[in-house]
Amino acid sequence: MSDEHTHQSFETRAIHAGNTADPLTGAVVPPIYQVSTYKQDGVGGLRGGYEYSRSANPTRTALEENLAALEGGRRGLAFASGLAAEDCLLRTLLTPGDHVVIPNDAYGGTFRLFAKVVQRWGVDFSVADTSDVEAVRAAVNDRTKVIWVETPSNPLLGITDIAAVADVARTAGAKLVVDNTFASPYLQQPLSLGADVVVHSLTKYMGGHSDVVGGALVTADEALGEELAYHQNAMGAVAGPFDSWIVLRGIKTLAVRMDRHSENAGKIVEMLTQHPKVTQVLYPGLPEHPGHEIAAKQMKAFGGMISFRVAGGEAAAVEVCNRAKLFTLGESLGGVESLIEHPGRMTHASVAGSALEVPADLVRLSVGIENVDDLLADLRQALG
Repeated sequence: MSDEHTHQSFETRAIHAGNTADPLTGAVVPPIYQVSTYKQDGVGGLRGGYEYSRSANPTRTALEENLAALEGGRRGLAFASGLAAEDCLLRTLLTPGDHVVIPNDAYGGTFRLFAKVVQRWGVDFSVADTSDVEAVRAAVNDRTKVIWVETPSNPLLGITDIAAVADVARTAGAKLVVDNTFASPYLQQPLSLGADVVVHSLTKYMGGHSDVVGGALVTADEALGEELAYHQNAMGAVAGPFDSWIVLRGIKTLAVRMDRHSENAGKIVEMLTQHPKVTQVLYPGLPEHPGHEIAAKQMKAFGGMISFRVAGGEAAAVEVCNRAKLFTLGESLGGVESLIEHPGRMTHASVAGSALEVPADLVRLSVGIENVDDLLADLRQALG
């Protein structure tokens, strides 16, 4: 992160970090450098270090500087998707014979990457309830190189004490990786709590408008950042210039969007907890949530993601999803529009039959920034 932005507020960094005015024209928005290669001033005479856009591109550089500033990290790296970022991280940190601790509640694509790809490469993993620090400690062995955490988790909204698990990781000589997608850096700063690497699906809250796919890594350590940058270039799954520009644009309104997402979610949770057809509401803002106190300590607010269980089982949960009108039935999350889904049949179908299998009666909401009264009315009619 540039020293220039170290002492600025989050909202200011979101708008200005990496967003230097164009030196040629003075344009206040960084240009989209839709280019593959760069003219050299003699052999090896690179202008600004740019030679080929897989290795570096000025628009992507602007985004990567912005990401580092928002997470309080030393190096940010932008990828073609969140899973591309995860793949690069795992192949950088791990070798055959290593071991990873993963959460018992994680994004289905992350589990698929471990179970169907990484494990075939000779890397073993154990599943642990990361909200239980002692369970994490018990899952660690002398081959453990990475402890992986999602907090809040997807889709059960579990909360992990980042600082406590960071202590476990340090004792074990392992890296702590935190997927910060649900919270965004506006609500939570894992690196400041002891994490080594933050992972993002930029597709979600960072982009914020359901119009781009991207991923990111941010490191606390410069040397690890350099190592990841080497692998990013070697593997090549980089964010393109237009996608980088779209995410940069989305990030500028991240703070105001997250405030509205969180505000709307709080009002919807209040309604759901009183609805006779809802048997359980999973939201860290609820005082009865087992991770509420930790979430209140390490998050600025509780975010826009809600999961709830429906009386009547799987069929009833599916019917709620199908009856929703203003809530769009669709995968993904974090956009300005509200989404509804059935995790068991949609985003988390890949974990069926595993330790990460989700309840069949579960519905997940990504609460948007529409008028909350309209959202409440839609949910009431969907629930019947």
